[in-house]
Amino acid sequence: MSLIYFILVLGVTVMIHELGHFIFAKKAGIYIYEFSIGMGPRLFKWKRKNDETEYSIRLLPIGGYVSMAGEDIELDKNIPKDQNLQSKTWFQRFLTIIAGVLFNFLLAIILLFIIGLVNGAPSSKPYINSIDENYPIAKTPIQKGDLITKIDQKKITSKDQLVLELQVHNGESIDVEVLHKNGKNETIHIKPILTERNGESAYQYGFTLSNKLHHGIPPAIQYAFTKTFGLLKQMISILGYLCIGKLSFSSLAGPIGIFNIVGEAAKSGILDILYLIAYLCINVGLINIIPLPAFDGGRLLFLIIEKIKGKPVSPKVENTIHSIGFILLMILMIAVTYNDIIRIIK
Repeated sequence: MSLIYFILVLGVTVMIHELGHFIFAKKAGIYIYEFSIGMGPRLFKWKRKNDETEYSIRLLPIGGYVSMAGEDIELDKNIPKDQNLQSKTWFQRFLTIIAGVLFNFLLAIILLFIIGLVNGAPSSKPYINSIDENYPIAKTPIQKGDLITKIDQKKITSKDQLVLELQVHNGESIDVEVLHKNGKNETIHIKPILTERNGESAYQYGFTLSNKLHHGIPPAIQYAFTKTFGLLKQMISILGYLCIGKLSFSSLAGPIGIFNIVGEAAKSGILDILYLIAYLCINVGLINIIPLPAFDGGRLLFLIIEKIKGKPVSPKVENTIHSIGFILLMILMIAVTYNDIIRIIK
């Protein structure tokens, strides 16, 4: 079942991204050779009547693509010139490229709305729910109901951001600014304690956060948008911390790591699976918008350069850069997968 859920989670995440590219390419009149879910050897293929596109399911559910006329250096002479990607207006090409990212974010919002509607919408604010008397925090002025506003002078606006900051400060004493119920702000120094649970050691600060649920359509809508933007902000911070070395490379997870996460989520029920799909959609959308070669963001960067220069970048130069970027991306994928295997062995 874990394997089935894994294929489902990655398949939906990839499919919605490629569907965005596909729909806007079709709308612009671009000739599409193939719409593929998955990479590697082809398992199934089919074609619709009066449709040039070949639809494929491939073996490895770790990606997908929409193969469009005009992406290569040499134009296909068998395809009408006006059906090539490069023959379309700047805005049509822009929408075709960015649509995958937008569809990922849109699906994430829809799934989080469903979760908020069914399960109730928790507040995103990091209010303290309880304090453990066995930890040093119990001897501080921090009380139940206080709102955490800063960690070591860094502003905290959501639970997701707080969790990340505590991970970055793993094992360190921190200065926590809280807003008391009486409206007074106070900065308090707290220390963690190393604890062991289920055979794993971790530093704990001795408090839990409020998880009060709000029911109804308006709270679910608010939750869907605030959670999406909160996770986006968290992921951007993670990328920044990876770049400056505050988070290690071992923090990343590849397909094998995701497989393990999917297995754990499946034990908790369908809502956790939906949340994982939403989380991965936001992740995929953010990564793809980064202006690096081989990503959608890299292609958007070349479009912006074209707009500034008033003429397109040489297709040969652009394709060469994207090819190099793709090779580096594959090397990164191998390194992350190796990291996943080592983590499992340990």
